[in-house]
Amino acid sequence: MRTVRDRCVWTQQIDHRDLVPYLVEESAELIDAVEEGDRSELREELGDLLWQVLFHAEIASRDADEPFDIDDVARGLTDKMVRRHPHVFGDAVANTPEEVLVHWNAAKAVEKSARTSVLDGVSERMPSLALAQKLVSKGAQVGVAVDPAAGPASESELGDALLALVATARANGWDSERALRERLRGFTGEIRNAESDLAT
Repeated sequence: MRTVRDRCVWTQQIDHRDLVPYLVEESAELIDAVEEGDRSELREELGDLLWQVLFHAEIASRDADEPFDIDDVARGLTDKMVRRHPHVFGDAVANTPEEVLVHWNAAKAVEKSARTSVLDGVSERMPSLALAQKLVSKGAQVGVAVDPAAGPASESELGDALLALVATARANGWDSERALRERLRGFTGEIRNAESDLAT
């Protein structure tokens, strides 16, 4: 990567922001490979995603004010994984996935102790359905619940129901993505209000 950055005139002009569309595209292609079960594509797409990480790290290594490189990234990740797995690298005990999650969340809470809201760290740039699922989980933590829709008894049936809702939106000239995003903005406000009430 260092050699490519030094010798490729296109690569020399790229910054972190320029790479974002490629990161999104490579992530989507990796998801496709995973969901399609294509091992050859999975291997290739993991490489493409790794290239994005290496590219960002190389750009960061040349920052005049706050440089860091791929070794710093790997060291930070290693330290985090050790902290979050005290049952592997320490004396803690975890015999079930639920107990592992308790350790993980406890370590994460210490790391993120400066956060003042359950919404801190939740990216609004997530796909709207993934964001909705994350916000429903965060809302439950502060007592803001959403009643589940009746009907679907499996993920397959849920997929059918979601597709039917999109078809309903189309038939009425509505934008289903916009509708969900606008509802999520309102739901975010409900979560923040609940947090404010809990704080008083």
